[in-house]
Amino acid sequence: MNYFKESLKKHKITGGKWEIVSKFSLEDKDDLSIAYTPGVASVCDVIKKDRNTVYDLTMKGNSIAIVSDGSAVLGLGNIGPEASLPVMEGKAVLFKRFANIDGVPIVINAHSVEDIITTVKTIAPTFGGINLEDIKAPKCFEIEEALQDIGIPVFHDDQHGTAIVLLAAMINAGKILDKPLEHMKVVINGAGAAGTAIARLLRCVGHETNSCISVNNVIVCDSKGIISNKRDNLNPYKLKLLQYTNKNSLSGSLQDALKGANVFIGVSKGDLLKAEDIKTMAKDPIILAMANPIPEIMPDVAKSAGARIVGTGRSDFPNQVNNVLAFPGIFRGALDARAVRITDSMKIAAANALANCVTNPSENKILPNPFDVNIASAIAEAVKKAAIKDAVTCYDTTNINYETLGII
Repeated sequence: MNYFKESLKKHKITGGKWEIVSKFSLEDKDDLSIAYTPGVASVCDVIKKDRNTVYDLTMKGNSIAIVSDGSAVLGLGNIGPEASLPVMEGKAVLFKRFANIDGVPIVINAHSVEDIITTVKTIAPTFGGINLEDIKAPKCFEIEEALQDIGIPVFHDDQHGTAIVLLAAMINAGKILDKPLEHMKVVINGAGAAGTAIARLLRCVGHETNSCISVNNVIVCDSKGIISNKRDNLNPYKLKLLQYTNKNSLSGSLQDALKGANVFIGVSKGDLLKAEDIKTMAKDPIILAMANPIPEIMPDVAKSAGARIVGTGRSDFPNQVNNVLAFPGIFRGALDARAVRITDSMKIAAANALANCVTNPSENKILPNPFDVNIASAIAEAVKKAAIKDAVTCYDTTNINYETLGII
């Protein structure tokens, strides 16, 4: 099947993938008076008395805004807000299908960091969370960081969704090889949103959360080679990476970094590696080459060169590292907990829960099938527990006395 032609044809027939469906019946005058005026005034009055009731009485309690400026869309690059809308619609239907969350696509004609931050803060009262999507690095880092105090979780999926699924894959790969993650040498190629988040989750989170997961030897490469303190062309975000990567101050090329490495993680460009590069790595290396549509090295080439476990970002090969495995359950758990932010502990909990969805990991199955109905609920429960433990939950609306507020 030609997916490109079929997708265009179906989008033309349906006029996109997303629509609004009313939860209320509107068949007669009574229905109209309950859904709208005059009845709705009582709902507004209750929320005015206690704003936390908005989670129970409106869409806020089960809705996520999917916000993008269209500056870094899939493998298409900076295509602008209009051209990015089909992707955001797609994200919305994934939220609904896998976690019964109402995702609302919002593409914005805003280019500066300040304008995007202001826009998100302005629309935040409507939603229970914000999913930042396809915003290019490094501005995505600054935007997400500036929005952590707006009272609802703000999560850049290109960073953390990728990192969480990747970590789950590594947890199960480590089980197969009987090799603890903390003993692995990991090379990440790509220092953008995903690469930075992966490095941080692997190296730092273990220390910050007292988790057993902490990879002590992580090296990150960009298009110029190893990110090292010997280079003078690093932006502030790459300099920050050096706080928890490249502890031996190694310099050189990607190929230099790969020598003796246990794991290669690619979030960069296709066809960067050859079989000879894999042969320089440690025995039974793990290759997670996620460039799309062409991975950094094709699975058959990596396997022939000695790779033990290979994953890509593609659905037509085993071990697809796909964000859809993570973000529906993460937001489901955050919404259920009424979380005000998503913490590192919540990310670690999500990764462990996702890894545990594979009962008996094998070389060709280190991650579950995205259509496994248990994934989102398992991640949601783990994320909710972590949020409660981290005390990042807001007012418990289940304890609101609606009789006192006049609704009963």
